[in-house]
Amino acid sequence: MQCNIDRSGQVLRITLGVLNLAAGIILGGVVLSGSLTSGWWWLAVTILILAGLFTLYEGLRGWCAVRAMGFRTPI
Repeated sequence: MQCNIDRSGQVLRITLGVLNLAAGIILGGVVLSGSLTSGWWWLAVTILILAGLFTLYEGLRGWCAVRAMGFRTPI
């Protein structure tokens, strides 16, 4: 994969990845504590963690999946 984002895009993606991971871990802790009882909350936890990991990967590699598909993104 060829680098297709600049430094500011990488920093933004790394920041968003860390925030998504943190939100997923915090939400997972709330679900485990019993405050949220619906099983659907685990889906939200999973989506947040996976999105965070993928966004971190994009930022660390300097590669954006949307740009690789030919779309122009502002950052």
